[in-house]
Amino acid sequence: MAYFCATSVTTPINFENARNEREVKVIKHLVDLRTAEVEYHHQNGRFTASYDTLLMFLKTAPKKELMKEGSLTDKQLEAGLTETKAVKIMEAAKKKALSNKKLSFEDNDALYAYIWANDPEVKKNELQGFRRDTIELNMLQSLYKGEYTPENIEEITFIPYSELSGERKRFELEVNNDYKTSQGIRVPIFEARAPFESYLGDLNQQELVNLVDRETKLEHYTGLKVGDIYAPNNNAGNWE
Repeated sequence: MAYFCATSVTTPINFENARNEREVKVIKHLVDLRTAEVEYHHQNGRFTASYDTLLMFLKTAPKKELMKEGSLTDKQLEAGLTETKAVKIMEAAKKKALSNKKLSFEDNDALYAYIWANDPEVKKNELQGFRRDTIELNMLQSLYKGEYTPENIEEITFIPYSELSGERKRFELEVNNDYKTSQGIRVPIFEARAPFESYLGDLNQQELVNLVDRETKLEHYTGLKVGDIYAPNNNAGNWE
């Protein structure tokens, strides 16, 4: 009797402790997967449900980033100068300098040094030191800061701990690139899911049944997910 009483108390606790520990890693993979999908959407205007396509994108596509140097002062802003106007002035100055066949520049640093010192519009608007350059970076390095390489990036597609139930499973991935709002605006959406059974399937089965039943009655998804295939939700996770 004492054994059964103790088990009735410790079993739910052990299940919840294991669930909490595992969900930290599952959430991490879902966030990494969301990062990849959001960048793919940013560059292609849609999401993808193909892991082959997504992984090839991460391995080969460049990541464009805007490098900024210098900022506008309150005086410049009060005079009506905006970031957009300043960029246009700098682009025009660079184009003019590069089209001058009498001039040559070793690199961008030399080009900027010249226009800061010589271009009348740049000097008039006091844009010396103002610089905006779009550069191409390695996608994996830019998104994941060295955590993933071309050799291990496929790991973001697999649900952690799913192998403990006998088979390693991938996150369920679904997209709707033709979703339209009530105003008729097209908004591509995606959803990546990990059902409870996929990462808790080797734990106490009665506790797992209880968890699924409880979340079902609350009309919650029975697992962890990011995004929503039925309506835009800013790609939020259901734990956030």
